Amino acid sequence: MAETQVKTKRRVADYGEVYTAPREVNAMLDLIKQETERIESRFLEPACGNGNFLIEVLARKLTKIAARYGKSRLEYERYAVAAVASLYGIDILEDNVCECRSRLYNYFTSHYINRFGLFPNDDLPNTVKYILDRNIVWGDALTLQTVDESPRPIVFSEWSLLMGGMVKRRDFSFSELLYQSENNSMPLFSDIGEDICIPEPEKEFPPVHYLKIWDMEAFMLKEVII
Repeated sequence: MAETQVKTKRRVADYGEVYTAPREVNAMLDLIKQETERIESRFLEPACGNGNFLIEVLARKLTKIAARYGKSRLEYERYAVAAVASLYGIDILEDNVCECRSRLYNYFTSHYINRFGLFPNDDLPNTVKYILDRNIVWGDALTLQTVDESPRPIVFSEWSLLMGGMVKRRDFSFSELLYQSENNSMPLFSDIGEDICIPEPEKEFPPVHYLKIWDMEAFMLKEVII
């Protein structure tokens, strides 16, 4: 077994942790190749480890985005944020969660800088960090709870790209999403078809520009004050 597939024997014994090798990751993703390159398709990895599957999906999506929108920084940014926002992961080990977030962020950053140079300001990297902090969860996919100091039901955010670079966020209980998915045979957050029952969000947020997602709480407070 390759060294990169196992961190320690103890982790294998305690958690059954064995990372999937890149060759197998690509072979599996090639079975749904069209979906891996579709910007709006959402992927949830319930035992994401340090992100081997998610980072490959991100790589494929960003390659497609660069080919379509690479001549326009603004268009590239909008769709690249949508690509990051389409990826979800859960892992029971905190170090895996941190490493997964870091790998996805660093890959996004590298891809952007190679095409456009340094970020003009901190808005875009802060937005990507904020989304990854919400989408990659330290939790247990079996209990559907977080595993931090105050365990609570896992909640995922749906990020919908609107006109003019605006983004709509809605928060859903993971348990409710699973229930609807199992009963309707539909993917995460799907709203395809008139007869599909979509769960009510636990919380909705007003649309905000994609570059200000990271400051969403401050934006909402400003709206209330006004």
